[in-house]
Amino acid sequence: IYPAGANSILYNVETKLQRFIPVSECSGGITAMAVSASKRYVAIAERGEHATCSIYDLHSLRKRKSLSPPDGDTKEFISLAFSSDAKYVITQSGAPDWTLYYWTWEKTKVMAHVRTACIPSDPVTPGVSGGTAVYQVSFSPTDNTELCIVGNGIFALFRYQEGMLKRSKGNKLFETKNFLCHCWTIDENIIAGTDDGYLYILHTNGELRGIITNDPGPSRTPRAVHALLPDSHGFLCGGAGGTLAMYSCLDEVDVIEAPAGTDPSNLLYRRKREFFVPDEATTIRNIGMSPSEETLVCSLDNCQIFALRLSAGEFNKTDDTKLEPFIQPFHHGPVTGCDTCIRKPLIVTCSSDRSVRVWNYLDGSAELVKYFPEEAYSVAIHPSGLYILVGFSDKLRLMNLLIDDIRPFREFTVRGCRECRFSNGGQYFAAVHGNTIQIYSTWNFENLVNLKGHNGKVRSIFWTADDAKIVTAGMDGAIYDWALKDLSATSGSGVKREGESILKSCSYTCAVMTPDGKSIFAVGSDRTLKEIVDSQILRELETDTVLTQIVLSHSGRMMFVGKIFPVQMLFWSTIVATLTFCYLSHVNYPYHVFLPLKALQTAQSAR
Repeated sequence: IYPAGANSILYNVETKLQRFIPVSECSGGITAMAVSASKRYVAIAERGEHATCSIYDLHSLRKRKSLSPPDGDTKEFISLAFSSDAKYVITQSGAPDWTLYYWTWEKTKVMAHVRTACIPSDPVTPGVSGGTAVYQVSFSPTDNTELCIVGNGIFALFRYQEGMLKRSKGNKLFETKNFLCHCWTIDENIIAGTDDGYLYILHTNGELRGIITNDPGPSRTPRAVHALLPDSHGFLCGGAGGTLAMYSCLDEVDVIEAPAGTDPSNLLYRRKREFFVPDEATTIRNIGMSPSEETLVCSLDNCQIFALRLSAGEFNKTDDTKLEPFIQPFHHGPVTGCDTCIRKPLIVTCSSDRSVRVWNYLDGSAELVKYFPEEAYSVAIHPSGLYILVGFSDKLRLMNLLIDDIRPFREFTVRGCRECRFSNGGQYFAAVHGNTIQIYSTWNFENLVNLKGHNGKVRSIFWTADDAKIVTAGMDGAIYDWALKDLSATSGSGVKREGESILKSCSYTCAVMTPDGKSIFAVGSDRTLKEIVDSQILRELETDTVLTQIVLSHSGRMMFVGKIFPVQMLFWSTIVATLTFCYLSHVNYPYHVFLPLKALQTAQSAR
């Protein structure tokens, strides 16, 4: 299970099917997640006006309970943990209160709470560390009353007794250390990792037993420790540089045979194996392992998930292994462009991560991935599925989709193209160049006509089904309906502006025309959905937030609209102009919405 946008994804590795747990309405996004030891429950924390922690049954995906602090001032939980028997949950709030809550979640009752950190401007609270942040909290796997909290200048052990959380005596050495994560091992130790690449080994009573340098790789450079996970042999350590190391407990024979004068720290654990992600610029943030310890999964700071398959006999191997993408690689930046193919089940996307990807929406796979030296601003796919248009800062490029590559073969002097679109027949394509829409022939690459009239950036291009018209919408508040009667006319006489609607108080982001060509639906910055007939606004529907994108079904009877906050896809009936239902989708607003023949796809943008 992992978070993606405004959903938590429960992925079945064997059947390759996904189930979704959406966030609540008005949620500000997922901030933390925890799964019980029995794998029966998941706790999901959401940011909002009031922080919430929802407990779901992973079998039925039904919400069991929702936990929210009684004071009502907490905006988010930054760490969660279940007790070993899943009867209790601890939630750690973020700044500025930094309060730890101890819950019996089935009764939604706070049994105790305590402040775990304070900001420098606050007076020092007795029993509270002088650190500025808490990063992780956890239960002891053998005792539900013992808790561990780590953070910047914080390593604290708490015990629940007499209705209170009481802190054990701390170590002054830890007040200068930035602990990023920790875990409890099977041999009754606590391993805590720091940002300077050290692993502190402590007994469960807080006594320091040793320090190990986390320096995997041939350079033996200390790597910041961001993730720790115990296993039956010892523990796993992931961190900066895309490195993952396996540490195993030393048995009595290893200790006896150790040379005299060996550092006591080296008599506790030994680094057995090292694994690496192909991109050394990434950082491993979280690690998970299957109950059989045959599958290891880790998430990276660039939104990728990598996996490693380990059989029972492979643990004692000492060779280094590369981790492989789990499922497939995904974009690791905001998706800024999206288009669907008419004749093939393909979707093409571009992102701020400088990649263009072609997806098969029937089997959910990425068929092609291509990285470019610069960011792609817009993308469109030809109805045949053989070519794509990609807009860059310097040029608009027409590219071939090959079996294993995306290769440019024609360039057009269209700078900073933020919107481009092929006609439905594929014989033309339109591209935005500043305030002008340029129409080209796909076959001879000739610039057939330029559509001028907008005084601001053009944000939307829509071709009608027969390619006889184009509807454009811009930030200047203008919507134009262009009739394309004869694009072969060199004088441009074959193009006529048949309709216009100008509302300077609204910056339009999208406009579409109904299949019969009689109505135009448009959305923009004024929070209304408009129906325009004969250049006049016939109907307006006000909403509580800005609507960003709109698409009509092929029959024209259903409309799909994206809105900013809460980020939702709204489904409308165009016949009776009523909202049918809404679906929470992204954590940022949808920048493109398209309706292929068998699937609805959206893209999100950070802009």
